[in-house]
Amino acid sequence: MHETTTLLVEVGALLLLLGLLGRLSRRFGISPIPLYLLAGLAFGHGGLLPLNASEEFFAVGAEIGVILLLVMLGLEYSANELVGNLRSAAPAGLIDAVFNALPGFAFALLLGWGWVAAVVLAGVTWVSSSGVIAKVLNDLGRVGNRETPVILSVLVIEDLAMALYLPLVTALLAGAGLLKGGISLAAAVLTVVVVLAVAIRYGHLISTALSAKDPEALLLGVLGLTLLIAGIAAKLQVSAAVGAFLVGIALSGPVAHHATELLSPLRDLFAAVFFVFFGLVTNPMDMPPVLLPALLLAVFSMTTKVATGYLAARRAGIAEPGRWRAGLALTPRGEFSIVIAGLAVAATYPVNPKLAALATAYVLITVVTGPLLARLPDTPWFKQWLRTRAAAARAVSPLPAPTAD
Repeated sequence: MHETTTLLVEVGALLLLLGLLGRLSRRFGISPIPLYLLAGLAFGHGGLLPLNASEEFFAVGAEIGVILLLVMLGLEYSANELVGNLRSAAPAGLIDAVFNALPGFAFALLLGWGWVAAVVLAGVTWVSSSGVIAKVLNDLGRVGNRETPVILSVLVIEDLAMALYLPLVTALLAGAGLLKGGISLAAAVLTVVVVLAVAIRYGHLISTALSAKDPEALLLGVLGLTLLIAGIAAKLQVSAAVGAFLVGIALSGPVAHHATELLSPLRDLFAAVFFVFFGLVTNPMDMPPVLLPALLLAVFSMTTKVATGYLAARRAGIAEPGRWRAGLALTPRGEFSIVIAGLAVAATYPVNPKLAALATAYVLITVVTGPLLARLPDTPWFKQWLRTRAAAARAVSPLPAPTAD
């Protein structure tokens, strides 16, 4: 009984604080994500006032938060749009892998950590945070922008790539042979293909089974289906985020519209929990020794991620403001990077113990600065800079420069 009471006090106090921080951030016109993370750091391991009783609650809530963020993004798009975007964004996905996995790989080799640690750090720097980016797009009102499908295509390709990468890196860290690693990889590929095929071919049947006329039944049905598919995907070594996104893709029509309205408050609640939990499990005392290397890696890899989004949006015919919005929105790393670092910590294969601290500091830097950078294209001075560039381009070339989105 005492533990339950303590849990209620801790959760209630922290949620109240998040509400106040959210209101404060909106008053100053900034994203609440950095404030949520700082709150987690203040009350997590090594913080000012550690909260122990509620950690398990926030761990589960964080998982649900990522799942809800991704299913809500999936509800915005149809299966045909997904397939079309994936086909058109395949070259961007390849550029993304080359530009953003190689910095981590090379950085680990330069530090002398060995090739297995290099493979692990490559995954940490490669994948953007779907949860953070989904929250940023929603906060900035960009879900309906022309560049958003490009951003989502890159994220989905990354998540699908993680379905192949995670089993492989798990086998490497366990010291397994090529045969076991190959079997894990084949199982992951088969699972992704089956889930995607079911979502595209039979999605209309799922929408028919869920009535939009009964809000309570619709909420329970969509939420239950999303958690079920996400859990099964995770059990099969596939990203739970991919499973949740495909559930959103499978739903269409009035069901998707009403589900969006019903799930929005839950998404906001558990998304905040996700960002707080990330701070709760990060010990600020582990940061100073690796802060400079993490900062250097963050600056370099965030630059390559901006280039990735910019090139992907340009290839899709998006004008220059949208290209910058796409590139800057992709800079945060998050949940996958922490999962990958966690695999290295618990590995049988010996990996440099500094890797986990470096990954945590790196992710924290990108998660705090990423949402702030995403707002740059909306600032007056950035818009003036774009107009100056457009005028210079018109002066050099007789062809008209692209108009602003």
